[in-house]
Amino acid sequence: MQLTFFDPGRMTARLQLERPVATPDGQGGATVAYETVAAVWARIEPAGHRILERASAETFALTHRIWIRHRANVEAGMRLRKGGRIFAIKAIRDHDETGRYLVCHCEEEGR
Repeated sequence: MQLTFFDPGRMTARLQLERPVATPDGQGGATVAYETVAAVWARIEPAGHRILERASAETFALTHRIWIRHRANVEAGMRLRKGGRIFAIKAIRDHDETGRYLVCHCEEEGR
């Protein structure tokens, strides 16, 4: 695998890494809330968009690649937050398998 040059000075976005926490609702279900795991510096790269159909209406989802320093506790299902913007982590990969950075493939929620 070829080593990827990545300038850490381009990580200018301060994001909150959040994980889901399920709380039983007393009726056999659960309410999901998110708690902050860490604050991380990141680089957000717009990747594209997808057109979706929800409730018989056409909507779209913005996709992003978000670079962060390698962390062992990041997994799909978590999310990154920047103020009111929420990025749901769909997949993660170590871009050049060196354990330096993770690329989180995300969908922006609520847009």
